[in-house]
Amino acid sequence: MTTTNTGTPAAPWQRAAHGANLLDAGGTLAGTIFEEMTVLAGVHDAVNLGQGFPDEDGPAEILEAARSAIAGGANQYAPGRGVPVLREAIAAHQARFYGLTVDPAEEVLVTTGATEAIAATLLALTGPGDEVLTFEPFYDSYGAMIELTGARHVTVPLREPDFLPDEDELAAAVTDRTRVILLNNPHNPTGTVFGAALLARIVEEAARHDAIIVTDEVYEHLIFDRVTHVPVATLPGAAERTLTISSAGKTFSVTGWKVGWLTGPADLVAAVRTVKQFLTYSSGSPLQGAVALGLGLGDDVYAGLAASLQRKRDLLVDGLRGAGFEVTVPAGTYFVVADATPLLGGDVTDGAQLCRRLPATAGVAAIPLTAFCHPGSSAAATASRLIRFAFCKREDVLAEAVRRLTAFGSAGA
Repeated sequence: MTTTNTGTPAAPWQRAAHGANLLDAGGTLAGTIFEEMTVLAGVHDAVNLGQGFPDEDGPAEILEAARSAIAGGANQYAPGRGVPVLREAIAAHQARFYGLTVDPAEEVLVTTGATEAIAATLLALTGPGDEVLTFEPFYDSYGAMIELTGARHVTVPLREPDFLPDEDELAAAVTDRTRVILLNNPHNPTGTVFGAALLARIVEEAARHDAIIVTDEVYEHLIFDRVTHVPVATLPGAAERTLTISSAGKTFSVTGWKVGWLTGPADLVAAVRTVKQFLTYSSGSPLQGAVALGLGLGDDVYAGLAASLQRKRDLLVDGLRGAGFEVTVPAGTYFVVADATPLLGGDVTDGAQLCRRLPATAGVAAIPLTAFCHPGSSAAATASRLIRFAFCKREDVLAEAVRRLTAFGSAGA
C-alpha cells in the first residue's frame, strides 16, 4: 500500500503536479512524459504509439449527425445537465446493456469528457482528511485531481502477471477514512478487466467502511476474447453507493469531442453537478445529439468496433514478441504492456531509459509504465522494466511500427 500526503507549504497546483509526477528533482514544474515522447517522436519521425488516441474516425453516421447539428444551429450553450436526448440515450444504454434503471432527469450528468466527470466528482465528494484509494499503476489524472482536493491518495498495487490486486492488501487499504474508491475498469494502462468476484470484494469493503465507489468505465465496449464487462453498479449492494463514468471518445473514436457522462444516485449526481457548473457548465452542444445517436446504434456496430481493435491488438502483440519483448496480452482498452527486460543492457537499465531511446534507435515511441505510478512506490519498482504501447492506430501504421521494432530487436537493441 502506498500513500502520499499534501505538503502544507505547497500551492494546490504544485500538489497536483507532484501527484501526477510533474515536478522535477528541484521541485519545479516539468513537462510530462507524454509530451516528451511526442516531441521525440516528431524529432525522429517515429511511429507514435505513446498517446492513446485513434488515427481513424468513428462511425460515419455519428459524424454526419454532428455536421447536421452544426448546420442546423445547435451551436449555443447546452443545458448544464446535458441535452435531454443524450441523457435519455445514456439511460437507455445502461438499461440495454446492463439492465440498470437510471432516471435521465436526476441520475445522469453529461460532462466534458470522462476527465471532467472524475475531476468534478473528486472535488465534490472529497477534501482534506479524506482518503481516496486507487489501484497502481493509475491513470495519471487521478493523482493530480486527488492532490487538488487535498485528500490523501492511497494505492494498492496491481500484481503481475495478471495485474490484479492482492485482496488482503485491498482490505487493509480501505479504512473508515476512505471516502472514495476510484476504480478504472477496464484498466488503463494495463488492459486488465476486473472480474465479478474482485468487484464484489471492492463493494464489500466499500460498504463496510461507508465509502463511495467511483468507477471509470470508458473502455466498457472495447473488450476482447469474449471477456465480459461487469459494471460495478450491477452488483448487489453497489448501486446506492456507486457513480459510473464513461464517454463517447474511446468507444466511437471521437476522443477530441470530449463528451462524457456519469450516472448514479440522485444525491451524488447533484453534488457533482454543483461543482461541474463552475467548471465548464456545458460543452459540445452539436456533439451531444450525435453521441445520443451513437449510443443507440446496433449491436453489430459495437461488436465490429471491438473486433477491429482486437485485430490491431493481435498485430502489435505478435510484433512486440517478434522484436524480443515479453508481452501481457490485454483483455481490453487501447493498450498493451511489454516487459523490456530482454532488451535492456549497457547504460539502458529500465523502461523509461529505453522509451527515451526508442524513437531514435527504433523509430517507435512508447510510454514507460512508471509514468502511472508514484515515485518510489512498490508498484513503480515493479513497473520499472515495463512499457505501454497503444494499438488504437491504423493497421498499416501498426505494421510499420512492427517492422521497425523487429529490425530493432534483430539488431540486438
